[in-house]
This record gives sequence, structure tokens and C-alpha cells, in this order.
Amino acid sequence: MEFQERIRRKKSKEKIVVLTAYDYQIAKILDGTGIDLILVGDSLGMVVQGHSNTKSVTLKDMIYHTKNVARGAKETPIIGDMPINSYNTKDDGLRNAEQFLEAGAHGVKIEGNRPEVVRALIDAGIPVMGHVGMLPQMAETYRVKGKKPEEAEEIFRDALNLDRLGVFSIVLECMPESLAKRITENVKAPTIGIGAGKHCDGQVMVINDMLGLDESFKPKYVKRYAHLNEVIKNAVARFVEEVSAGNYPDDEHTYH
Repeated sequence: MEFQERIRRKKSKEKIVVLTAYDYQIAKILDGTGIDLILVGDSLGMVVQGHSNTKSVTLKDMIYHTKNVARGAKETPIIGDMPINSYNTKDDGLRNAEQFLEAGAHGVKIEGNRPEVVRALIDAGIPVMGHVGMLPQMAETYRVKGKKPEEAEEIFRDALNLDRLGVFSIVLECMPESLAKRITENVKAPTIGIGAGKHCDGQVMVINDMLGLDESFKPKYVKRYAHLNEVIKNAVARFVEEVSAGNYPDDEHTYH
């Protein structure tokens, strides 16, 4: 069974778990955890490259990181996040999505309601993950979307349209829980929330946020399951102390 059918069959039955990865080592770790999908997100622009948003991420960046993730993840399906300006036309979308597949991705994610591009990709046999709500590639500021009735209706219509086109799942980002619930109940595709509440069919989180690598980044939806910022700093402090005192390397860690 192709991976997208496995994801679709989980709707309303089993929760779908998605995490991001950007390199070989993390992908290798995630591959044995039982998560459903690895997303090579353009969030790497912020958590890897240090930009304030995702708009500086290039196709070359994404292909490079997708290749690294594919070397580490041998069992878990990989979704490549198509960066800004890589799917302005359906021809661009097709050509660039093929690069993701060649790099080791099993499908791609596209932000917003782009029917011509989505239809072309699906017709070409390329699995597509949709994305509605707060769209980082287009947003001037990061905020909850869909609080106003007219904005909520536009997001709802976009989700319905993507569902009709045949996307295998839809990311719902930063929206009121009630809107996410309404979308989830009205589309056939599983919904995967990030800041969209508990009624989605699954959840996705940026691995760096979940592991607490940047303690200064504190959006409401992020729950830290570890505090690696502190762990890493403590480990480095011990290393500095031992090297400075001449205690490392000791006999155990020296070739004879």
C-alpha cells in the first residue's frame, strides 16, 4: 500500500504524527520512533539558517537538506516542503517537485490554494500535502488566522478545494480550534495541525521546538518534551572544565 493511502486510512481512526528533520542524524533517530511522516520543512530557514522567516529559503537549500534526510530515514516517508517561488506556475511546480523525488522525498507540500499546480502534480502521480491557515511564505507577520468570519470562510473554502483536488493530507496552521474542527469534519483528507487544536487528525511540530533547542521561541502551541538547550550547555561546560583542568583526555580516552 502506498504511504498516502496508509495516511488516508488513519482519518478519524488513528492520530497521525509528523515531525520535521533537516539532517541525516536527526532523520536516522526519527526513523526508528514510529512516526508517520518526516517533513523536510522550509522552517529550516529559521531553525537552521537563522533567518526571521522562511522566505529566504531556496530550492537548492531544500533539495540539499532533503538528500541528507533521505540518507538517514530508510523506512519513514519523507515530504519535501516546496519553498517560496518554486511553484509559481504548474510547469515550475512539476519540474521542481521532480527534484524533490529525485532527492529522496516521497511527496511534496505546497502552501495555499494553488489548484492548477496541485492538479498538475497529482495528475503526474506526485503525492501532495496541502497547507491552509497561516502561510509562512506569504505572511507579513505570524498570527492566528481565521478569527474573522470572512477569513475563516476563505480558509474553509481553500481546504475544501484542496480536498476535492485529491491532496493526501492538509496541514492546518495557527487557526482557532473550532475552525480546524469544522474543516476536519468536512474534508476526506486527514488534517494535520500545528497550532490548530486537538480535533485535527494528526499533529506536526518542528523538531527543534519540541526538543527545546531555542528557549527564546515560545509560541503558545509549542510544548517542550525536552530541554536540550540546557543539556548541551551543561555538557559543554563540563568539557571546558575538564580540558582546562587537564583532565581530558584521560588514559581511558587515549591511544597507546
